[in-house]
Amino acid sequence: MNDFYNNFLTYLEMENRERALNYVLEKIKNKEIDIVSLYTKILSPTLYEVDFWEDESYHVWKEHVRSSIIRTIIENCYPYVIKERDNKYNIKHNKRVAVICPKEEQHELGARMVTDFFILAGYDSIFVGANTPTSEFISALKKIELDYIAISVSNYYNLVDTHRAIQKIKSIDENIKILVGGNAFKNKKDSYKDMGADMYLNNFSDILSLGEEDSHEISI
Repeated sequence: MNDFYNNFLTYLEMENRERALNYVLEKIKNKEIDIVSLYTKILSPTLYEVDFWEDESYHVWKEHVRSSIIRTIIENCYPYVIKERDNKYNIKHNKRVAVICPKEEQHELGARMVTDFFILAGYDSIFVGANTPTSEFISALKKIELDYIAISVSNYYNLVDTHRAIQKIKSIDENIKILVGGNAFKNKKDSYKDMGADMYLNNFSDILSLGEEDSHEISI
C-alpha cells in the first residue's frame, strides 16, 4: 500500500492526470485495491499532502489542480463502484439519500466519495455537491422523496449554516433522517446532536451499520 501511495503521489506532484488516472484504474481493474481502500487510504490523504510555497497563489494553483485530478479519478471509478456493489456487498435498500454540502462549503470531494460509499452499501444515492443553497434544496425537497440527507462539512466555519439548514429541513419533513460528517466534526463528533442531526458518519462501516437498521433490505 505504501508503494501505491508514493507512486500515486509522485504523479500528482507532476500534475500528470493521465498517468495518475491510468495507474489507479489498472490497480482497480486488477483487484489490487477496492474502492473504500482507494478513497480512504490513497485519495483522501493525498488531498491534504500539499507542499506550501512562499507564493500563496501558487499553492492554491497546486491544490486546485490536484483536486481536479482526483475528481477525474473518482468519476472514472463509477463503473467499478457498481461492480463492487453487486459482487462484493450484494445488498440493496429501498432507501434514497441525497449528499449535499452546506452554503459556502466549496470542498465537495469528500461528499463525492461518500456518495459512492452509499452506492456500495445499496442505497439510491444522489450527489448534489458543493455550496448547496438551503432555499433551493428545500424547494427540491418538496418534490422528491428522500429517506436520508447526508451533509458533508469540511470547513468548521460552515457549521452555523449547517445548523440552520438542518432546522429548515426538519421544519419541512421531520421524518427525514439527517446524517453529518466531514473534517469540521473531527474534534467535535458529538456536536451533531446539538445541531439537530440524527447521526454522525465517520467511515464506511457507519454507513453499513446504518443499513442494518433498515427493515427493507433485499438481495439484488
